[in-house]
Amino acid sequence: MSVFNLGIDTLSIQNVIDICSGVLKAELSDAARKKVRASAENVAKIVESGDVVYGVNTGFGPLCSTIISKEDTAKLQDNLLRSHSVGVGNPISARISKTMLILKAHNLSIGFSGIREETLDRIIFFIQNDIIPEVPEQGSVGASGDLAPLAHLFLPLIGLGKVYYKGQWQLTRNVLNHLGLDPIVLTAKEGLALINGTQFIAAHAVWGVYNLHHCLDTADIIGAMSLEGTLGSVSPFDEKIHQIRPFKGAQLVAYRLRKLLEHSDMVQSHANCDRVQDPYSIRCMPQVHGSSRNAWLHTKEMVEIEINSVTDNPIILSDSEAISGGNFHGQPLALPCDYLTLAAHEVGNISDRRTYLLLGGNAGLPLLLMKDIGLNSGFMIPQYTSAALVSENKALCFPASADSVPTSLGQEDHVSMGSISSRKLNQVISNLERILAVELVTGAQAFDFRRPMKSGSILEACHDLIREYINHAGEDRIFSEDIAKAHHLIHSHKLTNLANETAKNLNIDLNGSYHELFRLS
Repeated sequence: MSVFNLGIDTLSIQNVIDICSGVLKAELSDAARKKVRASAENVAKIVESGDVVYGVNTGFGPLCSTIISKEDTAKLQDNLLRSHSVGVGNPISARISKTMLILKAHNLSIGFSGIREETLDRIIFFIQNDIIPEVPEQGSVGASGDLAPLAHLFLPLIGLGKVYYKGQWQLTRNVLNHLGLDPIVLTAKEGLALINGTQFIAAHAVWGVYNLHHCLDTADIIGAMSLEGTLGSVSPFDEKIHQIRPFKGAQLVAYRLRKLLEHSDMVQSHANCDRVQDPYSIRCMPQVHGSSRNAWLHTKEMVEIEINSVTDNPIILSDSEAISGGNFHGQPLALPCDYLTLAAHEVGNISDRRTYLLLGGNAGLPLLLMKDIGLNSGFMIPQYTSAALVSENKALCFPASADSVPTSLGQEDHVSMGSISSRKLNQVISNLERILAVELVTGAQAFDFRRPMKSGSILEACHDLIREYINHAGEDRIFSEDIAKAHHLIHSHKLTNLANETAKNLNIDLNGSYHELFRLS
């Protein structure tokens, strides 16, 4: 198994996913251990010297001027985890909780946080053995980082809270007893290093960027299939159009659509028709999908900077220099997450418009995509679901980062609300997958009515995969079952994986010269 050196190697979003899924092992190298050890020694020297350093020998927030005795510095850190564990709501998924552990381990391993090897080794042990803390989803304002979620994340270090282990939630103390492990006794600065940071926001952002990447690829494939169903034109995707308005996202989408529709009998069948132009939902896919790709690219860059940064406070530079700053503030991710939420919503918005277009009896398609309408409602009602999800996403697009409620008796007088931004991002992407699932079902149905003509090889392979799971509908049935199967094809990446494999077998590069720019890692 390949190894990722925490605190030394550069962490990419794909690295995070691979560590989380167990195909990449996160370890602490000798070089990283040396840095961690030196930083912990610096904290110990500060405590011995009696110099006043925030969070090391003072209270927190508005209590920053309250001096804590050398004898009480360890108790201070233990109290910190207990007092800040105020999260409410449902637990976040084990996957995101594990991602938080990975991001925090890398953050602490960079060597400016004062954490001890013993404490860091226990976090890495949790990661490597899938001992995943229970973290409530609500309670962070993204100010001094994600205080409440991170406090819950690290309660298991001191033997408290719950963990997901061996397929079930268990009391931490029972799991530690089973493994023959004692709780960690925190020392000066450690509790603060653990709970200061943006790992709750960043973990949600990592998965948002990852999942939207696949949704964007999926939207191009399904959009191309809908174009075939409506006998749309490929001319709006001509490279020359996009050279004179050279947005990279639009250029990539136009290129992908050209490749997906290459050698299509359906496209050729209406090459000389009298239709002047297609509706925007077909014609403007490069501009709309492409704008969301541009937003994705910017957010990916911001997330990868954040997950390789030191985000706790104070920063321990030496035994005589500890700087109290604001690297824990969530604003650098709060704004991009709100932006990406809007970008994800717009992909769903235009997808719903294509679904609606397919139902109108245009270009020789039967009304509502079924021949015996009246007795049957056809595909009318699945579009209702799509419309409902689009409207729900629209409501979720209000930017959480536009708000700020002062906390900590005014010490934290501007907060990012980035935890809400990042959570909403994933809600919208989850809805987007189901909006695309509705278009997949309707697009495949419209595709059937173009037989015996064939599309390009990639779309034909995708349509064959869909028909392995979902039969053509000649009469009404429980369409929620079809939508669920379509969602599985999208969420599992079966559809995009097949498209990519088919393209590779045909020596077609679906991303061309844009591959490096828009790749995940």
